[in-house]
Amino acid sequence: MDLKRGFLILAFAMVSAIALLYGIHPSWFAKTFFGVTDLSVNFGHILRAVMGLYLALGAFWLYCALKDRHKNIAILTTIVFAGGLAAGRLVSFVIDGLPAPLLIFYTGLELAVIPVAWWIYRLPE
Repeated sequence: MDLKRGFLILAFAMVSAIALLYGIHPSWFAKTFFGVTDLSVNFGHILRAVMGLYLALGAFWLYCALKDRHKNIAILTTIVFAGGLAAGRLVSFVIDGLPAPLLIFYTGLELAVIPVAWWIYRLPE
């Protein structure tokens, strides 16, 4: 398995697991990881919508990995995806303060993905 394909499959697996973790049962996720015991319908809706977005991107990455089509474009979208999430989280750190440890961990993962994905993107086909 080439590195680009492996990276995209791993990205699919990770983003899918994270999406399903909080999207299948948002109230359980909020209570378990953030101590929020009364999750409103609106926040549950947002978490499930984001789950759909994550799963759609993950499906695109998996498709590109398995079909050998658009692998570099898919890798670039992992950079945009992780970079956008990390940028938003860093803004929140400054404005809102530090969130729950899980969200800090997610930020670290997202920041780590950017240079790794860029390195993999620059590898020859």
